[in-house]
Amino acid sequence: MTFVVRPATEADLPHLYEMAKLTGGGFTNLPPDRKALSAKLARSREAFRREGGPMADELFVLVLENTATHEVRGTCQLFTMVGQQHPFYSYRIGTLTQHSRELDRTFRAEMLTLATDLEGSSEVGGLFLHPGERAGGLGMLLARARYLFIAAHRARFAPRILAELRGIIDEAGGSPFWDGLAGRFFGMNFQAADEFNAINGHQFIADLMPKHPIYTAMLSDSARAAIGKPHPSGRAAMRMLENEGFAFENYVDIFDGGPTMTARTDAVRSIRDARQARVVALDGEGGEQALIATGTLSDFRCAYGNVRECGDGVILAQSCADVLGIGEDAMISHVGRL
Repeated sequence: MTFVVRPATEADLPHLYEMAKLTGGGFTNLPPDRKALSAKLARSREAFRREGGPMADELFVLVLENTATHEVRGTCQLFTMVGQQHPFYSYRIGTLTQHSRELDRTFRAEMLTLATDLEGSSEVGGLFLHPGERAGGLGMLLARARYLFIAAHRARFAPRILAELRGIIDEAGGSPFWDGLAGRFFGMNFQAADEFNAINGHQFIADLMPKHPIYTAMLSDSARAAIGKPHPSGRAAMRMLENEGFAFENYVDIFDGGPTMTARTDAVRSIRDARQARVVALDGEGGEQALIATGTLSDFRCAYGNVRECGDGVILAQSCADVLGIGEDAMISHVGRL
């Protein structure tokens, strides 16, 4: 396989912009706006340049490159500590139980409460794979490469990690959740809010959204049905997160109602199970297929490859070594392919 995950650079802007135009809306971490994408790449460049030091509010952007054609065919992002510049708001789904003695009835009302419980967590997001490459496990490579990056830079990431999944978007490009709740307070449709949100962030929603709990029974049926549900294109991503140990703990996005998945960072499967080893030899394609990562910061690379243990080290497939640009005596981190 000729695909490798590597740090993004400013030269990747045209590729990222073209992919951003394919997302179909509601994909706030990959806006189809050159200025916003350029700002992300500049922020990512600074994060890759910083070595050591305390945790900070940083963004790392990775891309999936076909080393044979040098085309960028996917991307993903890592945020080290959310909610530092602006509060990181979520809606927490809760239940209020009340009992009437006179009626001899108990009422349970579901509510959405604005919360900043997840502030300070790390976040994995912005994963997008070009529609022409959605086969061969490339989405899995992109997703799990993020965890091997975290494992290689563990001190830069928080004890808890989250992933926000895009919510339901209807055929007209609207959001039932937005139309049924937030849209009533902002005087703008979802497409306009989506564009503003992608470029400027959703702090404007938090600023103007009512701070008191919202009773879901007062929302439309379509808005209520969208709460905590991922976009159809995100169902596979949700399953991948669950396989890694993430869980839905009743937090949803205040913008489109999509589910927020959370996990303890050290309990994420790919981080917990990653093993470090030295490459003692290169050969053909024998051994077990795994995700192989090497290098740190701007030298980080991750690809699929075959590996087998040999004494105190491992034997790595030559094809994988070529994609990663390493040879014998290199240090790698590897985790079995699911």
